[in-house]
Amino acid sequence: MTVKFRINGVEVEAEAGTSLLDAIRRSGFEVPSLCHHEALTPYGACRLCLVEIAKGGRKKITTSCNYEVLPDIEVATDSPDIRRHRALVLELLLAEAPENPVLRALASELGVVSSRFGRESDAAIHADRGGCILCGLCVRVCDEIVGVGALGFSGRGDKRGVGGPYMRAPEACIGCGSCAYVCPTGAVYVSDMDGVRRIRKWHLELKLAKCTQCGNPTAPREHIEYLKRKISLPSYIFDLCEGCKKQFYLEKTFSLGHM
Repeated sequence: MTVKFRINGVEVEAEAGTSLLDAIRRSGFEVPSLCHHEALTPYGACRLCLVEIAKGGRKKITTSCNYEVLPDIEVATDSPDIRRHRALVLELLLAEAPENPVLRALASELGVVSSRFGRESDAAIHADRGGCILCGLCVRVCDEIVGVGALGFSGRGDKRGVGGPYMRAPEACIGCGSCAYVCPTGAVYVSDMDGVRRIRKWHLELKLAKCTQCGNPTAPREHIEYLKRKISLPSYIFDLCEGCKKQFYLEKTFSLGHM
């Protein structure tokens, strides 16, 4: 079932149950967010996706990622009040990661050049977090999509962090790199060098397996074995690098075409 509502005065439609943020973006309007991904459960951590919703003569400001579309609501995405609230949220985020280029770019769009909430004494915390704003995307993708659940939150207040149990290298991690893919600030970074995959944020090093065809590094053995268990394909496919996989399927397609 679809519901009709208005965004910035324009009538739109969306499937009932759709996240308002997703509906807004699909309708061509821009709303910033750092903790949302369509494939993951809404979390509402970064608070940047605030919008103003009016219905029945009443207005309220709420996060749009975890608000489902409703019929006949009026949504404002860029009112003066919304911009003021977003600017405040960005000041708070900048206090967590003052040098992060992603945050600074978003802040500059709203005229925010510095944060009133950061302190010089927080420098060690900023350096340790490395741009992490505790958005939770890495935790959710590891749990909901990959299905490994290697990451989690720990601590409270300025000691709160994300990583493996007791903030040590997560033993369950398969080194797939999904956490780095969804990280909005670049705090999680994956590098492959000298036959080793390193994820510095998690203090993790995993040896890369070698392609059985050409000998080039492929992926961590833990990742390969995990895929073999999860995906119904011949086991040897997972032992090939991307180039050899392409060559294998090209040759297979060519041979089938001449049968």
